[in-house]
Parts: sequence; structure tokens; C-alpha cells
Amino acid sequence: MTRAISLLGSTGSIGRQTLDVCAELGIRVEALTANSNIELLEQQTRQFMPRLVVLYEETAAQRFQERISDLNIPVLHGIDGLIAAASMEESDTVVTAVVGMIGLRPTLAAIEKGKRIALANKETLVCAGELVMGSARQYGAEIIPVDSEHSAIFQCLQGCNSSDEVKRLILTCSGGPFFGLKKDEVDKKTKADALRHPNWKMGEKITIDCATLMNKGLEFIEAMRLFDVPADQISVVIHRQSIIHSMVEYRDGSVIAQMGTPDMRLPIRYALTYPARAHSPLPPLDLLSCPPLTFHEPDTTVFPALRLAMECARIGGTSCAVLNGANEEAVGLFLRNEIEFGQIPELVSGALDAIEVKYNAQLSDILEADRCARLYVREAH
Repeated sequence: MTRAISLLGSTGSIGRQTLDVCAELGIRVEALTANSNIELLEQQTRQFMPRLVVLYEETAAQRFQERISDLNIPVLHGIDGLIAAASMEESDTVVTAVVGMIGLRPTLAAIEKGKRIALANKETLVCAGELVMGSARQYGAEIIPVDSEHSAIFQCLQGCNSSDEVKRLILTCSGGPFFGLKKDEVDKKTKADALRHPNWKMGEKITIDCATLMNKGLEFIEAMRLFDVPADQISVVIHRQSIIHSMVEYRDGSVIAQMGTPDMRLPIRYALTYPARAHSPLPPLDLLSCPPLTFHEPDTTVFPALRLAMECARIGGTSCAVLNGANEEAVGLFLRNEIEFGQIPELVSGALDAIEVKYNAQLSDILEADRCARLYVREAH
């Protein structure tokens, strides 16, 4: 079981819930990092008294250092600060709850220290899955998924004797707020519409990704890398109730599913306590009060982002980094009301058409693909 963590992204939804779990289980918090939310970060710092605090923005870090001058806790900033937090000797586990490509280099730094990675930053494996998983094997680092779907698959595989026994991984998807609508209806939806997720309370970026179904596409790629399964052995099914978090189909026809209430503290707790299971104060799933469980095929005509991601999973190379970088940039534009909802997948598709794919990519190739994708979207919109 985890004794002490460095938490990258403590003020986001996953970060806040991770601290809830740490408080419940008595897990020491050695480092906290955030982007710029100094008010919430100060509350967290005074409660958990970490050895190190990092704010990505330099001016925010300077202001924060003044606010906690009575605590004698060092405050760093930027990517070097994140890497320092991820590399701390005092932490045996690094929870990567930052959003976007910013999590890649700190995750690699933690892997090189042989730490357990409680991975909630899907972009790390989407953009650099082969590099990250190869590094984890080299340094003996554990990567335990925090995403509810990948945690579910991870749990369903615990009794698996050999990868040859696995026929298919089945990722469930809520369908987001626009399930059942036609494409012309979806394309005109507003920011307020897209942020109304039916089942989960999350940050803005991931909530928009759920509305486009890009989030499921990114999870498709992540599952392929994390579990070393080819794209043809992964499928997606719409499950509106978010009770079954994902499934594994075995070659004998058996399907094992992991079920639970839609609460991210469940997979966070398991990632921190694996291979043990700690008592949870959360109310258990009540099967007698569950709604009927339904399943549908995703419509990739209405939601082309999912199709684009599945295509990139098969293409490989730096295409996944282009997909992710273009999507991050396009979602940012949408959240700033600079483009319409339907333009998000259009801009991603354009970037994929415009940018050459490189194979056997090194870190520099991945970062360059990400840069080019973002530049394309900024110039094309």
C-alpha cells in the first residue's frame, strides 16, 4: 500500500478527491502541485503540510510563497518544479492528475525513480505510450490506472493467467450530454450545454472531451498501450448509467465486468492501496435501486472525434500526439467561445491531414508533433 504521495494537479477534480482518500487512509502527502489556484492550494497546504509545493505559473508561485511564508515550505514553479515533485525520494507513489501533455515529462521522471504511478493523465500514454511503457519496464515502475474505465479493466484482469486468454477489452461510455441527437443539433451546442455531463462532475476540458466522445477515443488509445492489446481487440459501448465501468471478454466467452457507483474516489483508492483493498466510507452500489442497464453502439458519424482517435490508434507513430495536441488546442478555443462545438473535430481532422506522421518516435519527435498540431489549430480556426 502507498505510504506517501506526490500529487501533481491537486486543485483539480481528481486531485481534490485524491486528497479526500489520503485523509481517509492516513497517507502522507509530500508534494502538492497546481497551475495557478493559490486560494485552494493554500488550504490544501495548511491541511496536509507537504515538503514541497509547485505552481506552474511563476508569478503565482511568487505570490504563493509570500502567503505561506510562516510555514517554511519551499515553492517551485514551471516544468522543473513538476519534475522535482515527481522525483522526491520521500514519495513512493506519484499521482498524475494534471491535464494534458504537461504531465509527460514529470511522469517519465517518476518512472526513472522506480515509483508507482497512479495515472489519471491519459495524455501521457496517448502521446507517448510506447516510450512510457518501455521506460516503466526498464526501471521497474508500476503504472496503476486511475481512470474509472482502465481501473475496471485492470481489476477484471486480476484473475487472468495469460494474455492469450483475453479476447476483447470493452470500454463503456456514458455517451455524454448529447447522446441520441443528430449531427446538426450537436454541432450547434453551446459551452453551457457541453458542460452538463449526465453522470460525472469533472474539470472543463475532460467534460468537453466527453461531449465530443474524444475522451473515449483517448481512453481507447490509452487502453491499447496500458494493457498491450491491439486496437482490433478493443471496443466501445455506450452505457448511459455509468454503473458498469468496463469489461473484459475472455476467449471462452466469459465476460467479467467491474461495477460501482460513479465516484472517482473508488478507482483512486484502489490505485493507492493495490493489491489490497481498503474499507471505503462511500455508500455501496445498491443493485435493487439501480436503473435498468442499457447498451448502445456509438455513432461515429455524429461524434467523429471517436472515429479519429480509433484511426490514430491503428496508425500509431506521432499521429496520436497530433490528435491530442490539436484537440487540446481546439477545446481551449471552444471554452473561450472562439469556435463552435462542431469545429473541434474538424480542426483535429485537419491537423491529422496536414502533419506528417513519424514512427519509432523519440521524446523530441512527440513534443514537436504536439507543437505543430497546436500551431495548426491556432492558425486554421
